[in-house]
This record gives sequence, C-alpha cells and structure tokens, in this order.
Amino acid sequence: MWQSRLFYLCSIIFMFYLVQRTEAQITAPWEVDALKAIKGKLIDPQGRLNSWNRGDPCMGNWSYVHCYNETASDGYLHVLELQLLKLNLSGSLSAELGRLSHMQIMDFMWNNISGSIPKEVGNITSLKLLLLNGNQLTGSLPEEIGFLPNLDRIQIDQNYISGPIPKSFANLNKTKHFHMNNNSLSGQIPPELSRLPSLVHLLLDNNNLSGYLPPELSKLPKLLIIQLDNNNFSGTSIPSSYGNITTLLKLSLRNCSLEGPVPDVSGIPQLGYLDLSWNQLRGSIPSGRPASNITTIDLSHNLLNGSIPGSFSGLPNLQRLSLDNNNLDGSVPSDVWQNIDFSGNRSLILDFQNNSLTNLSNPLSPPANVTILLSGNPICKSPNQLNITQYCRSVPVIVPGGSASNATVCSPCSTDLPYENILMSPIRCICAIPLYVDYRLKSPGFWDFVPYEGQFQQYLSSGLSLSSYQLEVSQFMWEEGPRVKMNLKLFPNNTAYFNESEVLRLRGMFTGWLIPDSDIFGPYELLNFNPGWYNKILPDRAKSSLSTGAIVGIVMAAFAAAAFLSSLITLIILKRRSRYSSSKRRSAKRIPMKIDGVKDFSFQELSHGTNDFSDSALIGQGGYGKVYRGILSDGTIVAIKRAQQGSLQGSKEFFTEIELLSRLHHRNLVSLLGYCDEEDEQMLVYEFMPNGTLRDHLSARSKEPLNFPTRLRIALGSSRGILYLHTEADPPIFHRDIKASNILLDSKFVAKVADFGLSRLAPEPESEGTAPGHVSTVVKGTPGYLDPEYFLTHKLTDKSDVYSLGVVFLELLTGMQPISHGRNIVREVVAANQSGMILSVVDSRMGSYPAECVEKFAALALRCCRDETDARPSMVEVMRELEKIWQMTPDTGSMASLSLEPSNTATPSSGSRMMVSSSSGVGNDDHHYNMSSSDVSGSNLLSGVVPSINPR
Repeated sequence: MWQSRLFYLCSIIFMFYLVQRTEAQITAPWEVDALKAIKGKLIDPQGRLNSWNRGDPCMGNWSYVHCYNETASDGYLHVLELQLLKLNLSGSLSAELGRLSHMQIMDFMWNNISGSIPKEVGNITSLKLLLLNGNQLTGSLPEEIGFLPNLDRIQIDQNYISGPIPKSFANLNKTKHFHMNNNSLSGQIPPELSRLPSLVHLLLDNNNLSGYLPPELSKLPKLLIIQLDNNNFSGTSIPSSYGNITTLLKLSLRNCSLEGPVPDVSGIPQLGYLDLSWNQLRGSIPSGRPASNITTIDLSHNLLNGSIPGSFSGLPNLQRLSLDNNNLDGSVPSDVWQNIDFSGNRSLILDFQNNSLTNLSNPLSPPANVTILLSGNPICKSPNQLNITQYCRSVPVIVPGGSASNATVCSPCSTDLPYENILMSPIRCICAIPLYVDYRLKSPGFWDFVPYEGQFQQYLSSGLSLSSYQLEVSQFMWEEGPRVKMNLKLFPNNTAYFNESEVLRLRGMFTGWLIPDSDIFGPYELLNFNPGWYNKILPDRAKSSLSTGAIVGIVMAAFAAAAFLSSLITLIILKRRSRYSSSKRRSAKRIPMKIDGVKDFSFQELSHGTNDFSDSALIGQGGYGKVYRGILSDGTIVAIKRAQQGSLQGSKEFFTEIELLSRLHHRNLVSLLGYCDEEDEQMLVYEFMPNGTLRDHLSARSKEPLNFPTRLRIALGSSRGILYLHTEADPPIFHRDIKASNILLDSKFVAKVADFGLSRLAPEPESEGTAPGHVSTVVKGTPGYLDPEYFLTHKLTDKSDVYSLGVVFLELLTGMQPISHGRNIVREVVAANQSGMILSVVDSRMGSYPAECVEKFAALALRCCRDETDARPSMVEVMRELEKIWQMTPDTGSMASLSLEPSNTATPSSGSRMMVSSSSGVGNDDHHYNMSSSDVSGSNLLSGVVPSINPR
C-alpha cells in the first residue's frame, strides 16, 4: 500500500514540475508554431528533436534551440539561434522559418536536407549567419535573401543549387563571407557584387558560371580571396584590374577556360596564392616580382611561351612553382630556392615538365628539400652530359599529404575512462579527457600545411583562449578545393576534464563563428563538434537564463495548474499502462524471421566477436553506419555493418531488404552472410575482404601498387558485378554509389562490389527486353562520381552507374582521386586526351604496360564519362570492350580465361606490342597474374557469368 502512495506522491511532484514548465508559455506563440512546423518538414531518424514535442522552447528543454535571455517589448522570449549541425536530418526546409523573425543564427549544416530554400528566409531581418552547406538542396537562390540587412555570412556551398546569382545580393552590405562553391550555379557573376563594401571571401568555385569576369570586383575595398575554379568563362580574359586589388591574399581561377595574358600581380603586396592553371592563357609570364610571402604559383597547362623570369628566384615562402605543360623555352633557373629557410619540414616543388627548355643557367645543386621536375623538355635528351638525370625521370603527380601529429613521450593512461595523455611541458604529462572537433580550412593560402602546423596551432589556440598545448592537430588531409580537413583535440588546462561552462564556451566559439579570421589560413568551417564523454554532463543545449518576470510567470502558472493535478495523475497511470502494452508489442515484433541462405545472428554473438564493438575493431564508416571486423565463434572473419542509432528501418522493411539481398549471388559481389535485428540494433554481416578497397591500393601511400593486368582484371570483375545487378537481379538494381572505396579486393585480388544493397531498387522494365527506366529520388552519389545529367533531370539510370564506373576506370588508369586538390579527374584526362598526351597521365606506379591496350582502356573510360547519357555505352557494351582489351593484353593468353591464382612471374614480359614504362623503367610486378582457360569466355562475361538467380 505504501508503494502505491509513494507512486502517487511522486506523480504529483512530477506533474507539478511538468505543468509549471508547459503552462508558462513564454516563447512567442507564433514561434512555437513555426518550430513545430519546421520539425514537421524534417525527417529525424535518430529522434534528436523529440524534445520539441513538449514544454516551451525557451525554457531550456528544446534541444538545439537557443533563445534571448530577456523578454522583448511584446512580453515574449524569442528564438535567437537554431543550431542543427550534423544531426542526420533529411526532409525539407519549412517556409515557417520566416516567422522566426528575431533569429540571428540559422544552422542546418551537414545534414541530408533536400528541396528548395524557402523565400520566406528573407523575412528574418535579424539573421547574421545563414548556414546551409553540406546538404542536398536544389532549386534556385531566392532573391529575397538579398534583402537581409544584417547578414554576415552566407554558406550554401556543397549543395545542388542551380540558376543565376540574384542581383539583389548586391544589397548585402554587411556580408563578409560569400560561400556558394560546389553547386550548379549558372549565368554570369553579377557585376553588382562589386557594391558589397564588407566582402572579404568570394568562393564560387565548382559551378557552371559563364560569361566574363567582372572587372568591377577590383573595387571591393576589403576583398581577400577570389576563388572561382572550375567554371566556364570561355573566351574571356582575366581583367588587368585584378592586379590592382591591393588587399588580395589569394587569386584562384583554375580550369575556367580563360584566354589572354597572365595579369601582372606584382602590385598586390600581400598575395600568397596564385593559381591560373588549366586555362588557355598565352604570351609570356610577366617579369614583375610577386609578393615576398607568396607560397604557391601555378601557371601550368596553359599556352605560355618565352623564358622563365628571374623574378621567381629568392621568394622566401615559396612552396610550389608549377609551370609545366606550356611552351616555355630558354634556361632552367638554378637559384629559385635562394633565401628559403628549409627548417621545420619546409620543402619546394619546381615543376617545369613538358616545355621547351634547352639548357641550364648554372649547374643544378639544390638542397635535399627541393624537387625539380624536367621530363618532357629537350634538355632531357642528353641528361647525362648535364648531370640532370634524376630531374628528367617521370614521377607521379605530387600532392601534399596528410599526417598525424600525435607523437608523445608520455606513457599511456591507465584508466577505463577515455583519458589521453597530453604533454603540458617538456617534463610533465597529464591524463585528461579531450573534446573532438572536425574542422576544415576552406581556402588556405599555401600548398603544404606541414610548415604551417605550428603556426596554425598557435593561431587557433589563441583564438579559443587556450594555451597552445591544449590543442592538438591529430590528423589532417587535403581535399578538393584545395582544402584542408583536420581532426582536432582540445584538452583542459592543468586538470583532468573540462567543466560544463568551458565546454559550452568552446562550442559557442565554433558554432557562432567567433574565432578571428586569419590571412594565411583563410575561412574555416565546423564539420562536427563531438563532446564525447562530456555529453553526460551537458544539457541538451545551453539553457537561457530567465528574467525575474519570467520566473514569476512560471510560479503563477504552477499554482494555476494545481487544480488539474488529479486528472493528470490519472493520465500518467493510463500512459504508464499504455507504454507497458506498447513495450510488449515491440518485443513481439522482434521474433526473428527465417530467411534462406543467411543467418540470423544474435546481438550477443556479434558484440562478442567485435569486443563489444571496440574502436580497435572499427575498420570503416559510411552512410549506413560503422563497419567492424568481427570473428565469429567458428573462427570466421566477417565485416559487420552496424546501422546508426535512430536510423533503423521498421522490421518489415529491414527483412524485405534482407530477403532481396539473400537472392543476390555473384562472385563479384560481396556476399551477405547474415543479419541481426534485436536490442534496438540492425546489422548486416558480410564476408570479409582482407585486401581492403581499391582506393587503398591506388593511394600514393599504398605499399602494394598494381600493374596493368591486375587493374584491368579489377575493371572486369567490377563490371561483371554491376552488369549482374542491372540484368540478372530480380528486380534490377541500380547501385547509385559506385566508387573505388566500394570495390573491395579479396585475398586473391578478385574485385567485389560492395554497398549495392544499400541503394534503392531500380524500377522493373516497362516491357520485356527493354532497359530499366529511371529512379527519381534523393541523390545518393559521391562528389566526383555522380552523373552530371542528374543535376538537370534529377533522374538516375543504369547509365548513371556507367558514368561512375567510368570514373573508377580513370582512377585505375591514373591513380588519381576523382576530385583532389582542385583537380577533377575527368577534366584532366579529357584535356590530356585532346592534346594527344593520354599516356602522360598514366599512373607511374603501374610499371610497364602495353600502350595500345592502355589507350583503348582510356578511350572506354572517357566514353563512360561523357556528359550526355545517350552517348555512354551500356554495361553490355562496356563488358564487350573490356573483353577485347583483355584479349590484346600481352601474357593474358586467350580471352577464354582468368586465373584467380597469382603467378611467380617477376616482370610483365613484352609481347609483340609496344611496352611502355610509366616510371623510368622500374617495373611493378607485385600482382601480375597468369591467365588460365576457364573463367572469362565471352559467353560467361555477357551471359550471366553466374547463372540467373530466381526469387525464392
């Protein structure tokens, strides 16, 4: 009996608290309604916004909603910030956002939100930060955004926005950061943007902009960065007035179809980065001396002539001078590296390849940190006489690498808590729990980050009001742009962990863009702020402190609510019973279903096989979730894909997909072994691929480079797997995310396509004998692999897979990534092919290869990568062409075979066809295969390779 009384007493106390929270509606009612409408348009698989179903937004219990601390003149509190960074949200943006008229920060970054940007956003006149980057937004830019008088930063990059830039954006007088890169914007850059008095960063690279470059941009008084790479300003020249932008730090106009002369930039006193490569610029290089702090000069792949000017010598901060693939003549300079301090891992790349250089100004004796590239010049016809043999060798494309700066003399921390040892001074270590931050420099002013790492650490720690030892750059890597992505760790000061207020302060510094800008490091963006262990001490968000009037209102509402307590207690009891019944129903749904061919694993078995899903077992992460290496009770090694919490399907949908996957059997598809659907977990168990991904072996850091027969064999295997999905699966499947990291290699380097089961199903053919139609859906591709026609039609077809596979073929050919350090693999190979230099882009790590076979393989890859869908071959045609190339390849025997066993052959023997070395005669034969006579007949390739699988 006493238990019952205690329950009722607790219920009364709880309801008294609950009612005082819900009855005191101190947030403006129209803003409450707007937030509910916003939530209604979003898909929230992880339930991050569940708190929006109860209480009052500004009372501190609505996650990710921040309010003003004091009531406004209308007697209400108003929403100040909407911080929805990286919550795995999809759906669309509600027009009701426009009703949050007092909001200053609108942050939806790094989600999967689609649809258009509501024009009602233009009603939020107090808005300072509009952060929509990293989504799947389509449609055009609303001109109403141009009338936001307080907008400081507009970030809509990395979406699929199309159409022109509205001229109304010229009204954004307070806007400093204009980031629209990586979209599909078209038309001309409005000259009216020259009226933006506060603009410092103009990032419009990777769009479809055309017309001419507005010379009026030179009137912008505070402009620091112009980054317009990969657009199509065909037939236009670079305005000479750009050489008069005295504030400019970076000018990047790479691959813009520009003509005319190179502008004289000697009048830009602080210019640190100049990239005008991959255009059709003509004439000689201006003799004016660039700024002394310049780090990068890239004028490669143009039509420049004349000699290399002496003004490039003695620039103390120079990291890279790229003048390759022009028509430059005269002497190779021998003093460019003068006045450069090579301490602190500083290096210099001088790329003069493929010009008409004939002699030396002086003998070359550079320091060890200087790399000189001269191949493809007349001077290399007799390199021994000039002692320059080492500079005339063909070398792979050099790009800056990543690193981890986590070396320490401290011993490991002995504790179960997530402590890490940090070196506070040369003689003192301390165990502390860090915060984890994913961070990106969007337009750095250098080519190599390593020499600037210490300066960056000092800059960012100072901007965050931390000591330098409290910040660690644990890892960094270069991305398309070029941009630098890095993983940061923030450590507490002289203690084991941060307190709550310090965590909230640091989070506010990042999410509010309060870190001062830097000239050399350029604009930054927050990719993720992960409190990790600190989540347990943090509220869902920073609670607003309330005014005295608000507190009085709460107390009065609490008394008013007391009259309703008895009925509410009854409601609690009913809900309690309802939850019990619902729990029983949920338990009933978890009765495992039996599906032939796959095993129903228990959660306990998979947890045991991965050591409770420890980080040491983690081998990857994708859109579906994390991937672990597991060992089953019988010793079988497997790969376990664990769905992200909250993104689980219903049991019916999950089992429907498992049943489909269980019917797909092909030696070039990764096999599904089983699944798990219990403990609120959904997992897929696949065969383990010990040789990792194709991307791993194409990486410049790979220890096992692949020769041409092996690469062609991987192309064949991958294509067979895709052809099976298109023609033999029932119903047919479009992969929609073919990429090198989704092609896995088994112990014998047999290629197997992965992640096909995570794609959407293709529609059934309209009639027998016809190809599948199209899938119109939310985009699921990876930048660099995605069918360019998708941005016009919003449809993905079987030819979309052909395009993605063509990009993989180009990766096999060149070793390059699809988009890396500002280079687009399709554009680069197309340019090389058009200039008759297709073999110049072949991966040097491939060793000797048959030139005719490589050229035909390159031609097939480029056909697959054509912009127009109808111009691409079908998968059947791809297979037939690969078969012909295979038959031509020396040492593969007749096309009637493909052995799975590696041979002991040391080098690829030359056949009757010309063999070319891509690395100065150094062969690469780690994975050369003899071909026997059983597996690769034309009938096998094109008629299933594995018999058709009928539905069970």
